[in-house]
Formats: sequence, structure tokens, C-alpha cells
Amino acid sequence: MGTRIPLIALIQAVAVGEHLNFRHAAAALGISQSSVSERVRALEEALGVRLFERGHRGVRPTEAGRFFLAQITDAIDQLDYAVKTAGMIGGGEIGRIRIGVPTTIAAGFLAELLDRYRQRWPGIDIELFDGRARDAILKVREGELDVAFVAGITDIPDCHAKPLWTEPLVIAAPESDPRAKCSALSWRNFADDLFLVRYGGTGPQAHNHIVRRFEERGLHPNVQRCDVDHCMLLSMVAANYGITLVSEATSKAAPPGITFIRLLDEPEPVKFGAVWSPQNTSKALRGLLDIARKQATI
Repeated sequence: MGTRIPLIALIQAVAVGEHLNFRHAAAALGISQSSVSERVRALEEALGVRLFERGHRGVRPTEAGRFFLAQITDAIDQLDYAVKTAGMIGGGEIGRIRIGVPTTIAAGFLAELLDRYRQRWPGIDIELFDGRARDAILKVREGELDVAFVAGITDIPDCHAKPLWTEPLVIAAPESDPRAKCSALSWRNFADDLFLVRYGGTGPQAHNHIVRRFEERGLHPNVQRCDVDHCMLLSMVAANYGITLVSEATSKAAPPGITFIRLLDEPEPVKFGAVWSPQNTSKALRGLLDIARKQATI
């Protein structure tokens, strides 16, 4: 049936139902009355039912016609909505972008990037994923994330990767810590401290980094892994449960009760960058990457 009934015939039937007159419907559609009359008659023959009762002053729908036109009107509205929405999504006007984030979005490069993106693309919904870097990259490969921003950016198989910015690493300690007055210390100054790191997010990377730095100095760190989110970890630091290693952006948007101490012997800042699939042709993603490239500091 669907191959025998052209969409234009349905649209013309709806117009006749709205105007209750073939001539008026034809004028509204900008076509001839005979064309509308012929198409509606062919539609009735294809359906095997009469949709309209014809009269000298116009037409009126039959009972079957009223039901059919009501259903078809809804269907055409849905089709029109689907076509327009698909065009807007394809053009990047509306839609969504799914982003894996490695650190706070309250301050720093990533906060500025997302703020600019929301201003440029207000119709795009942003969904954020806070998880381990390897999980975020896997989700990018599987199409569950559009882009992941990760620390320690490197070449990643099957993905595009672009370094964008760097952040120094700092020690987050409670304000009550006697070393809080020091602007900078070395790793050895924290040899007796308990380091708190998360299971998720950048926790595994922080854990590996702490262990590597202590082993380089012939020391063994005391590290406790915590199944908490970023905010809870910082709250634990403020409450004097231990210290932790964070990037500079965290120090710009931290809760009260925490001080941040630079590391004198940390050789270089950590590189952060974007990872995305070359198969992803989303205009929402392209828009974000364009802004990121212009904002990049490396």
C-alpha cells in the first residue's frame, strides 16, 4: 500500500479536509483544482473507501474520512518534525555531545572551552562522563562518547589525538598542615604522608605518578585508594584524612579548608588533550574541536 500512495496525495487530502472545498484547497497548495480532485479520487480508490461526500457547495468527510485524516495529519506533522529536526542536527543547530572529562570543569582550560562552546552552540546538549581515562577512550572507540579529554595525552590507536594544554601538578593538603605556609616543596617532603587517590577519574593515573616519583627517589609511598568522587576526595583532604595530587585547575575551584603546594622537583607539567574517533562526523563535535584548537596553548 505504501508504494501505491504518494505523499503528495495524502497532503492534498488533508488540505481538502481542512478547507472542505477542492477549489480552496488547490488555491492554498498553489496547484490546479483538477490535480487535487484526481489525486484524492485515486487515493480513495487505492484505499477502497470514500473519504469525502461531494456536494455543490463543497465536501465533507465521511466517518472513515474523518478517522483517516486525523491519523494522516498527525503522521504528516511527525514526518515534518523528523525532517526539520534531522536537518538541524545535521547542521549542528541542535543535538547533543557526549564528553569525557578528566578534571574539574569549574575553572581552567576545560571550563573556558565548554563555556565558549555553549555560547556558540546553545542548542547542543552537553553530557559529561567522569571516569578513568582508559574507560573514556574505550567509549570513544565504541561510539558512546564523542570526545574524551585525557591527561598524559599520547598517540592512541584507531583514534585522533590532539594535545591542547598543560597544567602543573600540585599537592592538595589541609590548611591546618604546618607546611601550608610553604609555596613550594619537593616530593621528599611528603614521604611520610598518606596520599588519597580515587578509583575513578584520573585516580589511576595519579596513583601511578605518585608511585613512580617515590620509586625514583628510593622511597615507598603510602597510598590509599578511595571509591569517592572528586568533590568527596577534596572534602577528605580538608578534613585531614590525607593529602592528594591534583592539577592546577583544581586549585582554582577548590572547597575551603585546602591549601595547594607546588612541587619543586616535578620536571614538567602534564599535557592534556582531546581524543576522538575519525569515524565520528558529528558537526557538534567538529564545532567543539574547532574552538579547542583556537584556544590551545601547546
